[in-house]
Amino acid sequence: MSILEELNWRGLVADCTDTAELTKKLAAPTTLYCGFDPTADSLHVGNLVPLLALRRFQLLGHYPIALAGGATGSIGDPSGKTAERQLLTKEILDHNIASVKVQLAKLLDFDAKQNPARLLDNASWTAPVSFLDFLRDIGKHFSVNQMIAKESVRARMEDREVGISYTEFSYMLLQAFDFMVLNRDHHCELQIGGSDQWGNITAGIELTRKKLGKQVFGLTLPLITNADGSKFGKSVSGAIWLDPKRTSVYRFYQFWINTDDRDVIRYLKFFTFLSQEEICALEKQHAENPGARVAHRALAKAATDLIHGTNVTTEAIRASEILFGGELAGVSEATFNDIVGEVPTKEIEKAKLDGAGIPLVELLIHSGLSQSKGQARKDIEGGGVNINNVREANPSRAVMTSDLLFCKHVLLRKGKKNYVVVTAK
Repeated sequence: MSILEELNWRGLVADCTDTAELTKKLAAPTTLYCGFDPTADSLHVGNLVPLLALRRFQLLGHYPIALAGGATGSIGDPSGKTAERQLLTKEILDHNIASVKVQLAKLLDFDAKQNPARLLDNASWTAPVSFLDFLRDIGKHFSVNQMIAKESVRARMEDREVGISYTEFSYMLLQAFDFMVLNRDHHCELQIGGSDQWGNITAGIELTRKKLGKQVFGLTLPLITNADGSKFGKSVSGAIWLDPKRTSVYRFYQFWINTDDRDVIRYLKFFTFLSQEEICALEKQHAENPGARVAHRALAKAATDLIHGTNVTTEAIRASEILFGGELAGVSEATFNDIVGEVPTKEIEKAKLDGAGIPLVELLIHSGLSQSKGQARKDIEGGGVNINNVREANPSRAVMTSDLLFCKHVLLRKGKKNYVVVTAK
């Protein structure tokens, strides 16, 4: 299967310039690039589709370039934005690029012998060019009419209160300049990006034709939305980042597990490297018994393996199982700490657990799982209370220091889903 056939089967082609010619071009190893502006010190799941597409190209023998926007990132792309972006300093941009490079190394192979990936920064060729030289050599090839016709520019111009600055208006020229330079200096012949980048990509194609007399190509991938129309990559707590310091591995895993049933097969195609046969088999299982969530678990495991590695994924799966009543024996403190961050937490004086301990009835009230001693006794006698995921049916039971996990936590559960971590201080 060719790379274009692969992308089409996965639903990853939105627009493409001269498909027939591009198909011929891709019959041989081709250099391509995808740009990202380092507006944060971490990528997020919304960045994955084009970056994984770079990896798909690399696996089939092509030469991928990940282009960091040290120059364009200092201005900001108006595409998809209703207001001006915050301008970042060079120091922040440099820090962000260095941080993101670590994540890119998980997605692309920079050490491959045949076709290693490369990370370039467009500031290296943009910064030395003077403003007058840029206007004379690049700006003269663009008409204002052409630039205004771009959807994101037109939308901002129609909003009289917000408008668009000359700075962001010029973004298209800088991105076009990137494509021309990459073709001239690195023989890059294809740019890929999200469908909101179509205007920027075609501007680069035209500039390369006018300045270098070369034919280059563009391919855009769809912007992902959830089945309910909401923006992909957001959770209740905000964006889902690839950096575990921003989004814990457990929460990252849970994001994929909680995928809408209507989206799970699409996302298996978009965000994993599972084969067509494997995904078709999962699709069949999902259609027959969606409640088993086999496809969801396959998606969550594949995505988390890719970004965080199999060992860490195993810990995330273990944490997920614990919150569904799984055994705590052998769980690591790091895994349990992920749970602590996901459920309500109550503190208690450690001294109260010494000696005979504190009655479970009182601890249930303190945790907020029961409203009164009478209700707590009923909950316990009814078999609905668990201490560290072990059912407790004795209303006279006391909780002592020997019950503490890692010498400081007790996991209480009432019913199937009501958890509280009691932390002894």
